[in-house]
Amino acid sequence: MAFAQLTHRESLRDIEASLRAVSGKLYHLGIRGRISRSTLAEANAQRDWQVYADLAQQLIAIARPLYAEEPFGVDLENTVYAFDATTIDVCLSLCPWAPFQKSRGAVKLHTLLDLHGSIPTVIAITGGRSNDGAIFEKLLFESGAFYLLDRGYLHFARLFLLHQTGAFFVTRLSSNISYKRRYSRAVDRQTGLRTDQTIRLCGHTSYGDYPEALRCVSYYDNVSSRRFKFLTNNFLLPALAVAQLYQARWRVELFFKWIKQHLHIKSFYGNSENAIKTQIWIAICVYLLVAIAKKKLAIPASLYTFFQVLGLTVFEKTPILQVFQDATSHFDDDPTPNQLNLFDF
Repeated sequence: MAFAQLTHRESLRDIEASLRAVSGKLYHLGIRGRISRSTLAEANAQRDWQVYADLAQQLIAIARPLYAEEPFGVDLENTVYAFDATTIDVCLSLCPWAPFQKSRGAVKLHTLLDLHGSIPTVIAITGGRSNDGAIFEKLLFESGAFYLLDRGYLHFARLFLLHQTGAFFVTRLSSNISYKRRYSRAVDRQTGLRTDQTIRLCGHTSYGDYPEALRCVSYYDNVSSRRFKFLTNNFLLPALAVAQLYQARWRVELFFKWIKQHLHIKSFYGNSENAIKTQIWIAICVYLLVAIAKKKLAIPASLYTFFQVLGLTVFEKTPILQVFQDATSHFDDDPTPNQLNLFDF
């Protein structure tokens, strides 16, 4: 608890420092007084978070068509989604409505990410103890689309429901799952592939939940010296594309990292459920606005670089294209390319 309180005090100091830095620029806009943290906290607590959630849906509708042809590393015309959740810590003593563990509070951000442009399409904010699978069950699956899931969503009854809608999934096969091989296809071992098999589950419960055939692709990653087994209900894709699709699932992790680090949703202005949801939805709206502006202005740099330039020049009257051309050489690209090996889960 002492650590949580210390972290909270440090967060408050960060917020106050940010407000002091901004207040000088606001002075030039005619705002003479300093904006207090309590004023922002009160505003977040009173304004319904649904307003910002609805705004985000409108922005998603604008952003997705702009990025519909954006490549993501796998040559595939189908829509490809990655679904996952991330935990955002909050102080349990200040947010008793969000229990997570014995001495920790948290909220979960569940996201269905369209990998064409890394645009979030479905977002749910719940308490830290919510069941991830229950949120997944509420999705309206799109026929012909691919859904990339980590092993936490390996629930065969849910996957069979997805399969019956005409959608496809790619996930990892747990080592404790029993199955029987029915057919094997030849693979090019130089690509890292080891096997490409048609299988049937043989566990009493798993077979009852998913009675049809599945495809299991085994891949050896030289970087981590580990072997992975991927499970899918699609039998037409090349085996290597199945492994590459699961590799692309890491983009949803990068989205969570981007939101947390660059939009500062780990430090909150209010402690009520409405205030925290408001701040998270505002951060998502900012992400979408930046993505839309970047595409419409045809800015070739990364989203992070574009956001960095915008943040430093938001109060300037210079046209943004001119500002970006003048400033790009002074900024590094996204400083987080040192991600883990994409198969290192």
